Amino acid sequence: MTHPSGNPFGTMITAMVTPMHDDGSLDLDGAQKLATHLVDQGNDGILVNGTTGESATTTDQENNDLVRAVAEAVGDRAVVMAGVGTNDTAHSVAAARNMAAAGAQAALIVTPYYNKPPQAGVLEHYRTVAAATDLPAMAYDIPGRTATALAPDTIRALAEVPNIKALKDAKGDLAMSAPLILETGLLWYSGDDALNLPWLALGATGMVSTVGNVASAKLVALLKAVTAADLPAARAINHELAPLVAAVMNVTQGTIQAKAALRLMGVIDSDFCRLPLVPAPEEHRAILRDALTTQGLM
Repeated sequence: MTHPSGNPFGTMITAMVTPMHDDGSLDLDGAQKLATHLVDQGNDGILVNGTTGESATTTDQENNDLVRAVAEAVGDRAVVMAGVGTNDTAHSVAAARNMAAAGAQAALIVTPYYNKPPQAGVLEHYRTVAAATDLPAMAYDIPGRTATALAPDTIRALAEVPNIKALKDAKGDLAMSAPLILETGLLWYSGDDALNLPWLALGATGMVSTVGNVASAKLVALLKAVTAADLPAARAINHELAPLVAAVMNVTQGTIQAKAALRLMGVIDSDFCRLPLVPAPEEHRAILRDALTTQGLM
């Protein structure tokens, strides 16, 4: 497909939740419906099998099936990016190859989690997984989940890896990253919805957003305002979105709230989450209901 954004990932990318039935099985029809809804709302990229998609508890076969279903539904209208990273390099290589074969158009590779490799091991992991396919790859720096941050020199080295074209930054160190955006030439993406505006103001290309499940159209408007250098409009949109961002991201785990919100909106049929995640209790749904109503999204 021709990417309107002029890059291989898109600019407004939602980290899509994985719809499931009440019995916990994958809802592929629901995934196609949700992906279509998101693209209709302005997404030019969809991330499947990311953390928000409960990749920790989906099987390899489910991941492949999900990529295939979403690519079939929207692959001609948006970039379908697949989360292929695990904390096992060999497993990640196999996942990347299988998801590429299933129709993924880009790959998201997360820093290996739990085993806390040194920076040299992190770099070799990224190099090896990126080389497993010819897909453009986005590195994912999220030390709050992986326990290992990407060091500046590692990011510089990643920029030299042929397939690695972008970085999703959920580290939030604006001062460290701002010069690296210019120095490395990597496409930079906000990985933290509360920091979307600061990242865009510093030169980020776009965002990979959990809140995009719920409010993509307003995030697209934020992107357009920044691109047009209309700071007052961007500030106004960001301020308007802040309560919804807090309701999705700060009350409990973001996937739980995103699924609850989508069910309240009537976009998905079930907000089932696989253990150890649990569906939102009523008091958390009430916070969402208020935020969604204020945004005109109910």
